[in-house]
Amino acid sequence: REQWPDCNWLPDCTRATGATMNEPLKLAVVGHTNVGKTSLLRTLTRDVDFGEVSHRPSTTRHVEGARLSVAGEALLELYDTPGLEDAIALLDYLERLEQPGERLDGPERLARFLASSEARQRFEQEAKVLLQLLASDAGLYLIDAREPVLAKYRDELAVLAGCGKPLLPVLNFSSAGQPQEDAWRSALARLGLHALVAFDTVAPPLDGERRLYESLALLLEKSRPHLQRLIASHEAQAQARLHSGRQLIAELLIDCAACRQRVSSQPGIEHAAIQALREAVRQREQRCVDALLRLYAFRPDDAEAGTLPLLDGRWGDDLFNPETLKQLGISLGSGVAAGAATGAGIDLLVGGLSLGAATVLGALAGGGLQTARNYGGRLLGKLKGQRELSVDDAVLRLLAVRQLHLLDALSQRGHAAQDKLQLATPHDPAWRRDKLPAALHKARAHPEWSALNPGARLEQAERQAQVGQLAASLAEPEKP
Repeated sequence: REQWPDCNWLPDCTRATGATMNEPLKLAVVGHTNVGKTSLLRTLTRDVDFGEVSHRPSTTRHVEGARLSVAGEALLELYDTPGLEDAIALLDYLERLEQPGERLDGPERLARFLASSEARQRFEQEAKVLLQLLASDAGLYLIDAREPVLAKYRDELAVLAGCGKPLLPVLNFSSAGQPQEDAWRSALARLGLHALVAFDTVAPPLDGERRLYESLALLLEKSRPHLQRLIASHEAQAQARLHSGRQLIAELLIDCAACRQRVSSQPGIEHAAIQALREAVRQREQRCVDALLRLYAFRPDDAEAGTLPLLDGRWGDDLFNPETLKQLGISLGSGVAAGAATGAGIDLLVGGLSLGAATVLGALAGGGLQTARNYGGRLLGKLKGQRELSVDDAVLRLLAVRQLHLLDALSQRGHAAQDKLQLATPHDPAWRRDKLPAALHKARAHPEWSALNPGARLEQAERQAQVGQLAASLAEPEKP
């Protein structure tokens, strides 16, 4: 995307309609004041900083342009124009421009108007709009679908029709099914405008851009190849963003599942450690939120992570889970396995000493120095009464549900939206009820996979593989 602010040139008004294969299609976005023209440009260009959006009338005073390119080739130029303010008076003035016996067509009448002093004074804003539409291949006439069909809008369309350019009406603010929509469709049909499209600039439908460009292709057959390339490019980008978003969420969940802290069993120390872990996880979630906002080109403050519930955490289970025992080599038939078998026998004799501690002690004894270095410190801390604090399963579920909800909201959010997103916790039976994905259980036994732990090794191939598997599982449809 490229942008040219405050473009006040006088365009060539004699261009043939329809872009050639070597030049971009030019579209003028026109309409009454405060109907969302700049908002439409923001959403189509995915640029929250394009122009100025305000509830004040006549916010846009000059023509501003943006260019959409694919693989370095400019395919579409969009021009934001000032709002039409006095079409009723302008239409009366245009009718008085004809001399007795003259029968000027629309472009001839407008050319006479643009050469007059009134085009530079009383109707300066309207003249800018008409000049840009005359220089464009077509116009998008934006309509606030919440407004009733008034005479001033009919006059606007009559003035714009004089340019002799195809017009595609766009019903803005239509996502809630506004009661005026049917009246607008009927009024536009009476004016001969049967092709139109509903496109809410704040909450555009998932297929909104496709329908907009396909409707344009019906009016501008020569530009169909450009528009089809834009459709394909935008849909590929949407899929790439979705894939990258799931990767970011998977990274967050792996980081939190693999997080582990050894703390003293003294109540005061335990409580402080839980609070510190809770804050670390909240900050890690905020980094994921920030990354998702950057991915979808929204402002940094458009959403923020919420608070996390104060839970007791997980205590000590990870040392004896199947993945940890697998890492010790119990299933490999080595000296580790023999030692573990001996330890298992001791467990049985003493009624399950320390939840399997004897098994792991035996494995350590049979596994040699390297195994003892890796796991001896953890086990020794366990036997001394220390606890290993990790993130509760319920928190992992909450993080997954919130971030997936945010990802879905961003994919349906227009770049003209002003309200901050709230990270709600929607009902998600699959994440609330089903087992956690295998990748998270595996991560429990790999503290080196977490960026929240000191000495993290995030580039390990096995970690990357688990992140990829988890991201793929996030794309699966909700289970019944």
